[in-house]
Amino acid sequence: MIPVRVIPCLLLKNRGLVKTVRFKNPTYVGDPINAVKIFNDKQVDELIFVDISATPLRSEPPFEQLKQISSECFMPFAYGGGVTSMSHFHSLFALGVEKVCVNTQAVKNPGFLEGAAREFGSQSVVGAIDVKKKLIGGYEARMDGGRVGTGLSPVELARRYEGEGAGEIFLNDIDRDGMMSGYNIDLIKSVTDAVGIPVVACGGARNVEDLSAAILQGGASAAAAGSMFVFMGKHRAVLINYPVPPGKSFAEGRIQSNH
Repeated sequence: MIPVRVIPCLLLKNRGLVKTVRFKNPTYVGDPINAVKIFNDKQVDELIFVDISATPLRSEPPFEQLKQISSECFMPFAYGGGVTSMSHFHSLFALGVEKVCVNTQAVKNPGFLEGAAREFGSQSVVGAIDVKKKLIGGYEARMDGGRVGTGLSPVELARRYEGEGAGEIFLNDIDRDGMMSGYNIDLIKSVTDAVGIPVVACGGARNVEDLSAAILQGGASAAAAGSMFVFMGKHRAVLINYPVPPGKSFAEGRIQSNH
């Protein structure tokens, strides 16, 4: 039995909770604290928060908001967005953040993750990779909120992150973000086959079968999702939900749903 790791990925912008489609057009979906309280009631094991405005605006992580979130959050959570220094790691861990996800700074400054892993431990450092399909085929890792190409494939960047001591990879598919069309299993598998550290797959989940496929077929260690946890039904009505019962396992090759 493989224990389920199904992680809601929540996007922050201007102190609100939003959801994007292909990293664009953020739609307000509610108050982050209210969402945290609902996920507490659902006994979710883990959360990921990403401030999507911090890096583009060259601002620091929203420490005061994260302090409020930490005071309400009963489960461990990771944070990403605007992390550019070791002092940011210190401050985030002091607030109760369990893992810190870094993309842009890690790409621009080879060795940044290595320094963080050495100081705080690999288990606390996550290398984030935003991926977009290239016009001429293949995939490119992107940075700066998906706006800027890195010139690296996701496999190349994942291997670099692993070599620098990151304890986990957060793989986010820009083309599938908010589409609820299923994960890109081939993309996930290309990265999981290339590294020996856990990979969290994100982008495209629409139901529990997709979550299962990311792990059982893609080889991901965990499946993260946004839209399926904040929207309900074909009209995408806002409803914070968590359709996977806590503590369940991948029995007979699938995740059990409580619906």
